[in-house]
Amino acid sequence: MIDSFSGPYRFLSNFYPSPFPLIGVTWPTVEHAYQFGKVDPKSIDREKWKRIFLECITPREAKKLGQSIEIREDWEHIKVMVMRGLLGLKFNNPELRGRLLATGSQELVEGNNWNDTFWGVCRGVGQNYLGRLLMDLRDELRA
Repeated sequence: MIDSFSGPYRFLSNFYPSPFPLIGVTWPTVEHAYQFGKVDPKSIDREKWKRIFLECITPREAKKLGQSIEIREDWEHIKVMVMRGLLGLKFNNPELRGRLLATGSQELVEGNNWNDTFWGVCRGVGQNYLGRLLMDLRDELRA
């Protein structure tokens, strides 16, 4: 089992530098693009928000900004689908794809200590959606 997306498995983290193109720009990390995904697509300020998220130097800054914006109404219904799409783009990179496949059949658990029990597992409790999406993607890539 891989229970921490750090050290040699840091590449599994949404904070890992893994530039990929989406909607006309190159996003530096999955976290940057995911946080921008919270912006209402009907917002007249969407292009402004895209620039603001891209200006975030670190994924941590993007995450903090994403926690302070008004989130699109349907976010809770689409966030897993958005994450899955972004992971697919990230692992289009041949090196990262190879590293994901090299995890074999190990269970991937996004262990954390910041109480994220939706995307990961904290103190033995959590749904581990990020780990599950990564394992599903790995299976798809292997097929």
